[in-house]
Amino acid sequence: MRTYDFAPFWRSSIGFDRLFDLLDESQHRTEDNYPPYNIERLGEDRYQISLALAGFSPDEIAVTAEQNVLSVEGRKSDKDQHEYLYHGISARAFKRQFNLADCVQVEAATFDNGLLRVALVREIPEAIKARRIAIDGGASSAQVTRKAA
Repeated sequence: MRTYDFAPFWRSSIGFDRLFDLLDESQHRTEDNYPPYNIERLGEDRYQISLALAGFSPDEIAVTAEQNVLSVEGRKSDKDQHEYLYHGISARAFKRQFNLADCVQVEAATFDNGLLRVALVREIPEAIKARRIAIDGGASSAQVTRKAA
């Protein structure tokens, strides 16, 4: 795999530390593909993550959102003792994490027909939305006005 040097970006950007850390971490991570999942864009500011969790029940799944990380964990209870002739449906314990942008919030989670769906929405607070800044004339223009009067 190819590695990238992010040093030129560090020199000209401020506050993107987390982004560069995520990119660097993703280069070195070998990730398990279980459980399979989809990430969909439903609208301009709406997303959905769908995880295929055949064999799990809602009480065996935990969904937590904490500081820009969405975690989905599943653990099968050992109370079901079956004698399988063939065991093709994987029901092993897992933990899948998704990194969320600063303004992305978890809206809801639903479990239906073996699919866990997590609805996400990006809500940009008024405090960080773009706004126009008024430009004052400054001290030099105020002095010119006083001299002319």
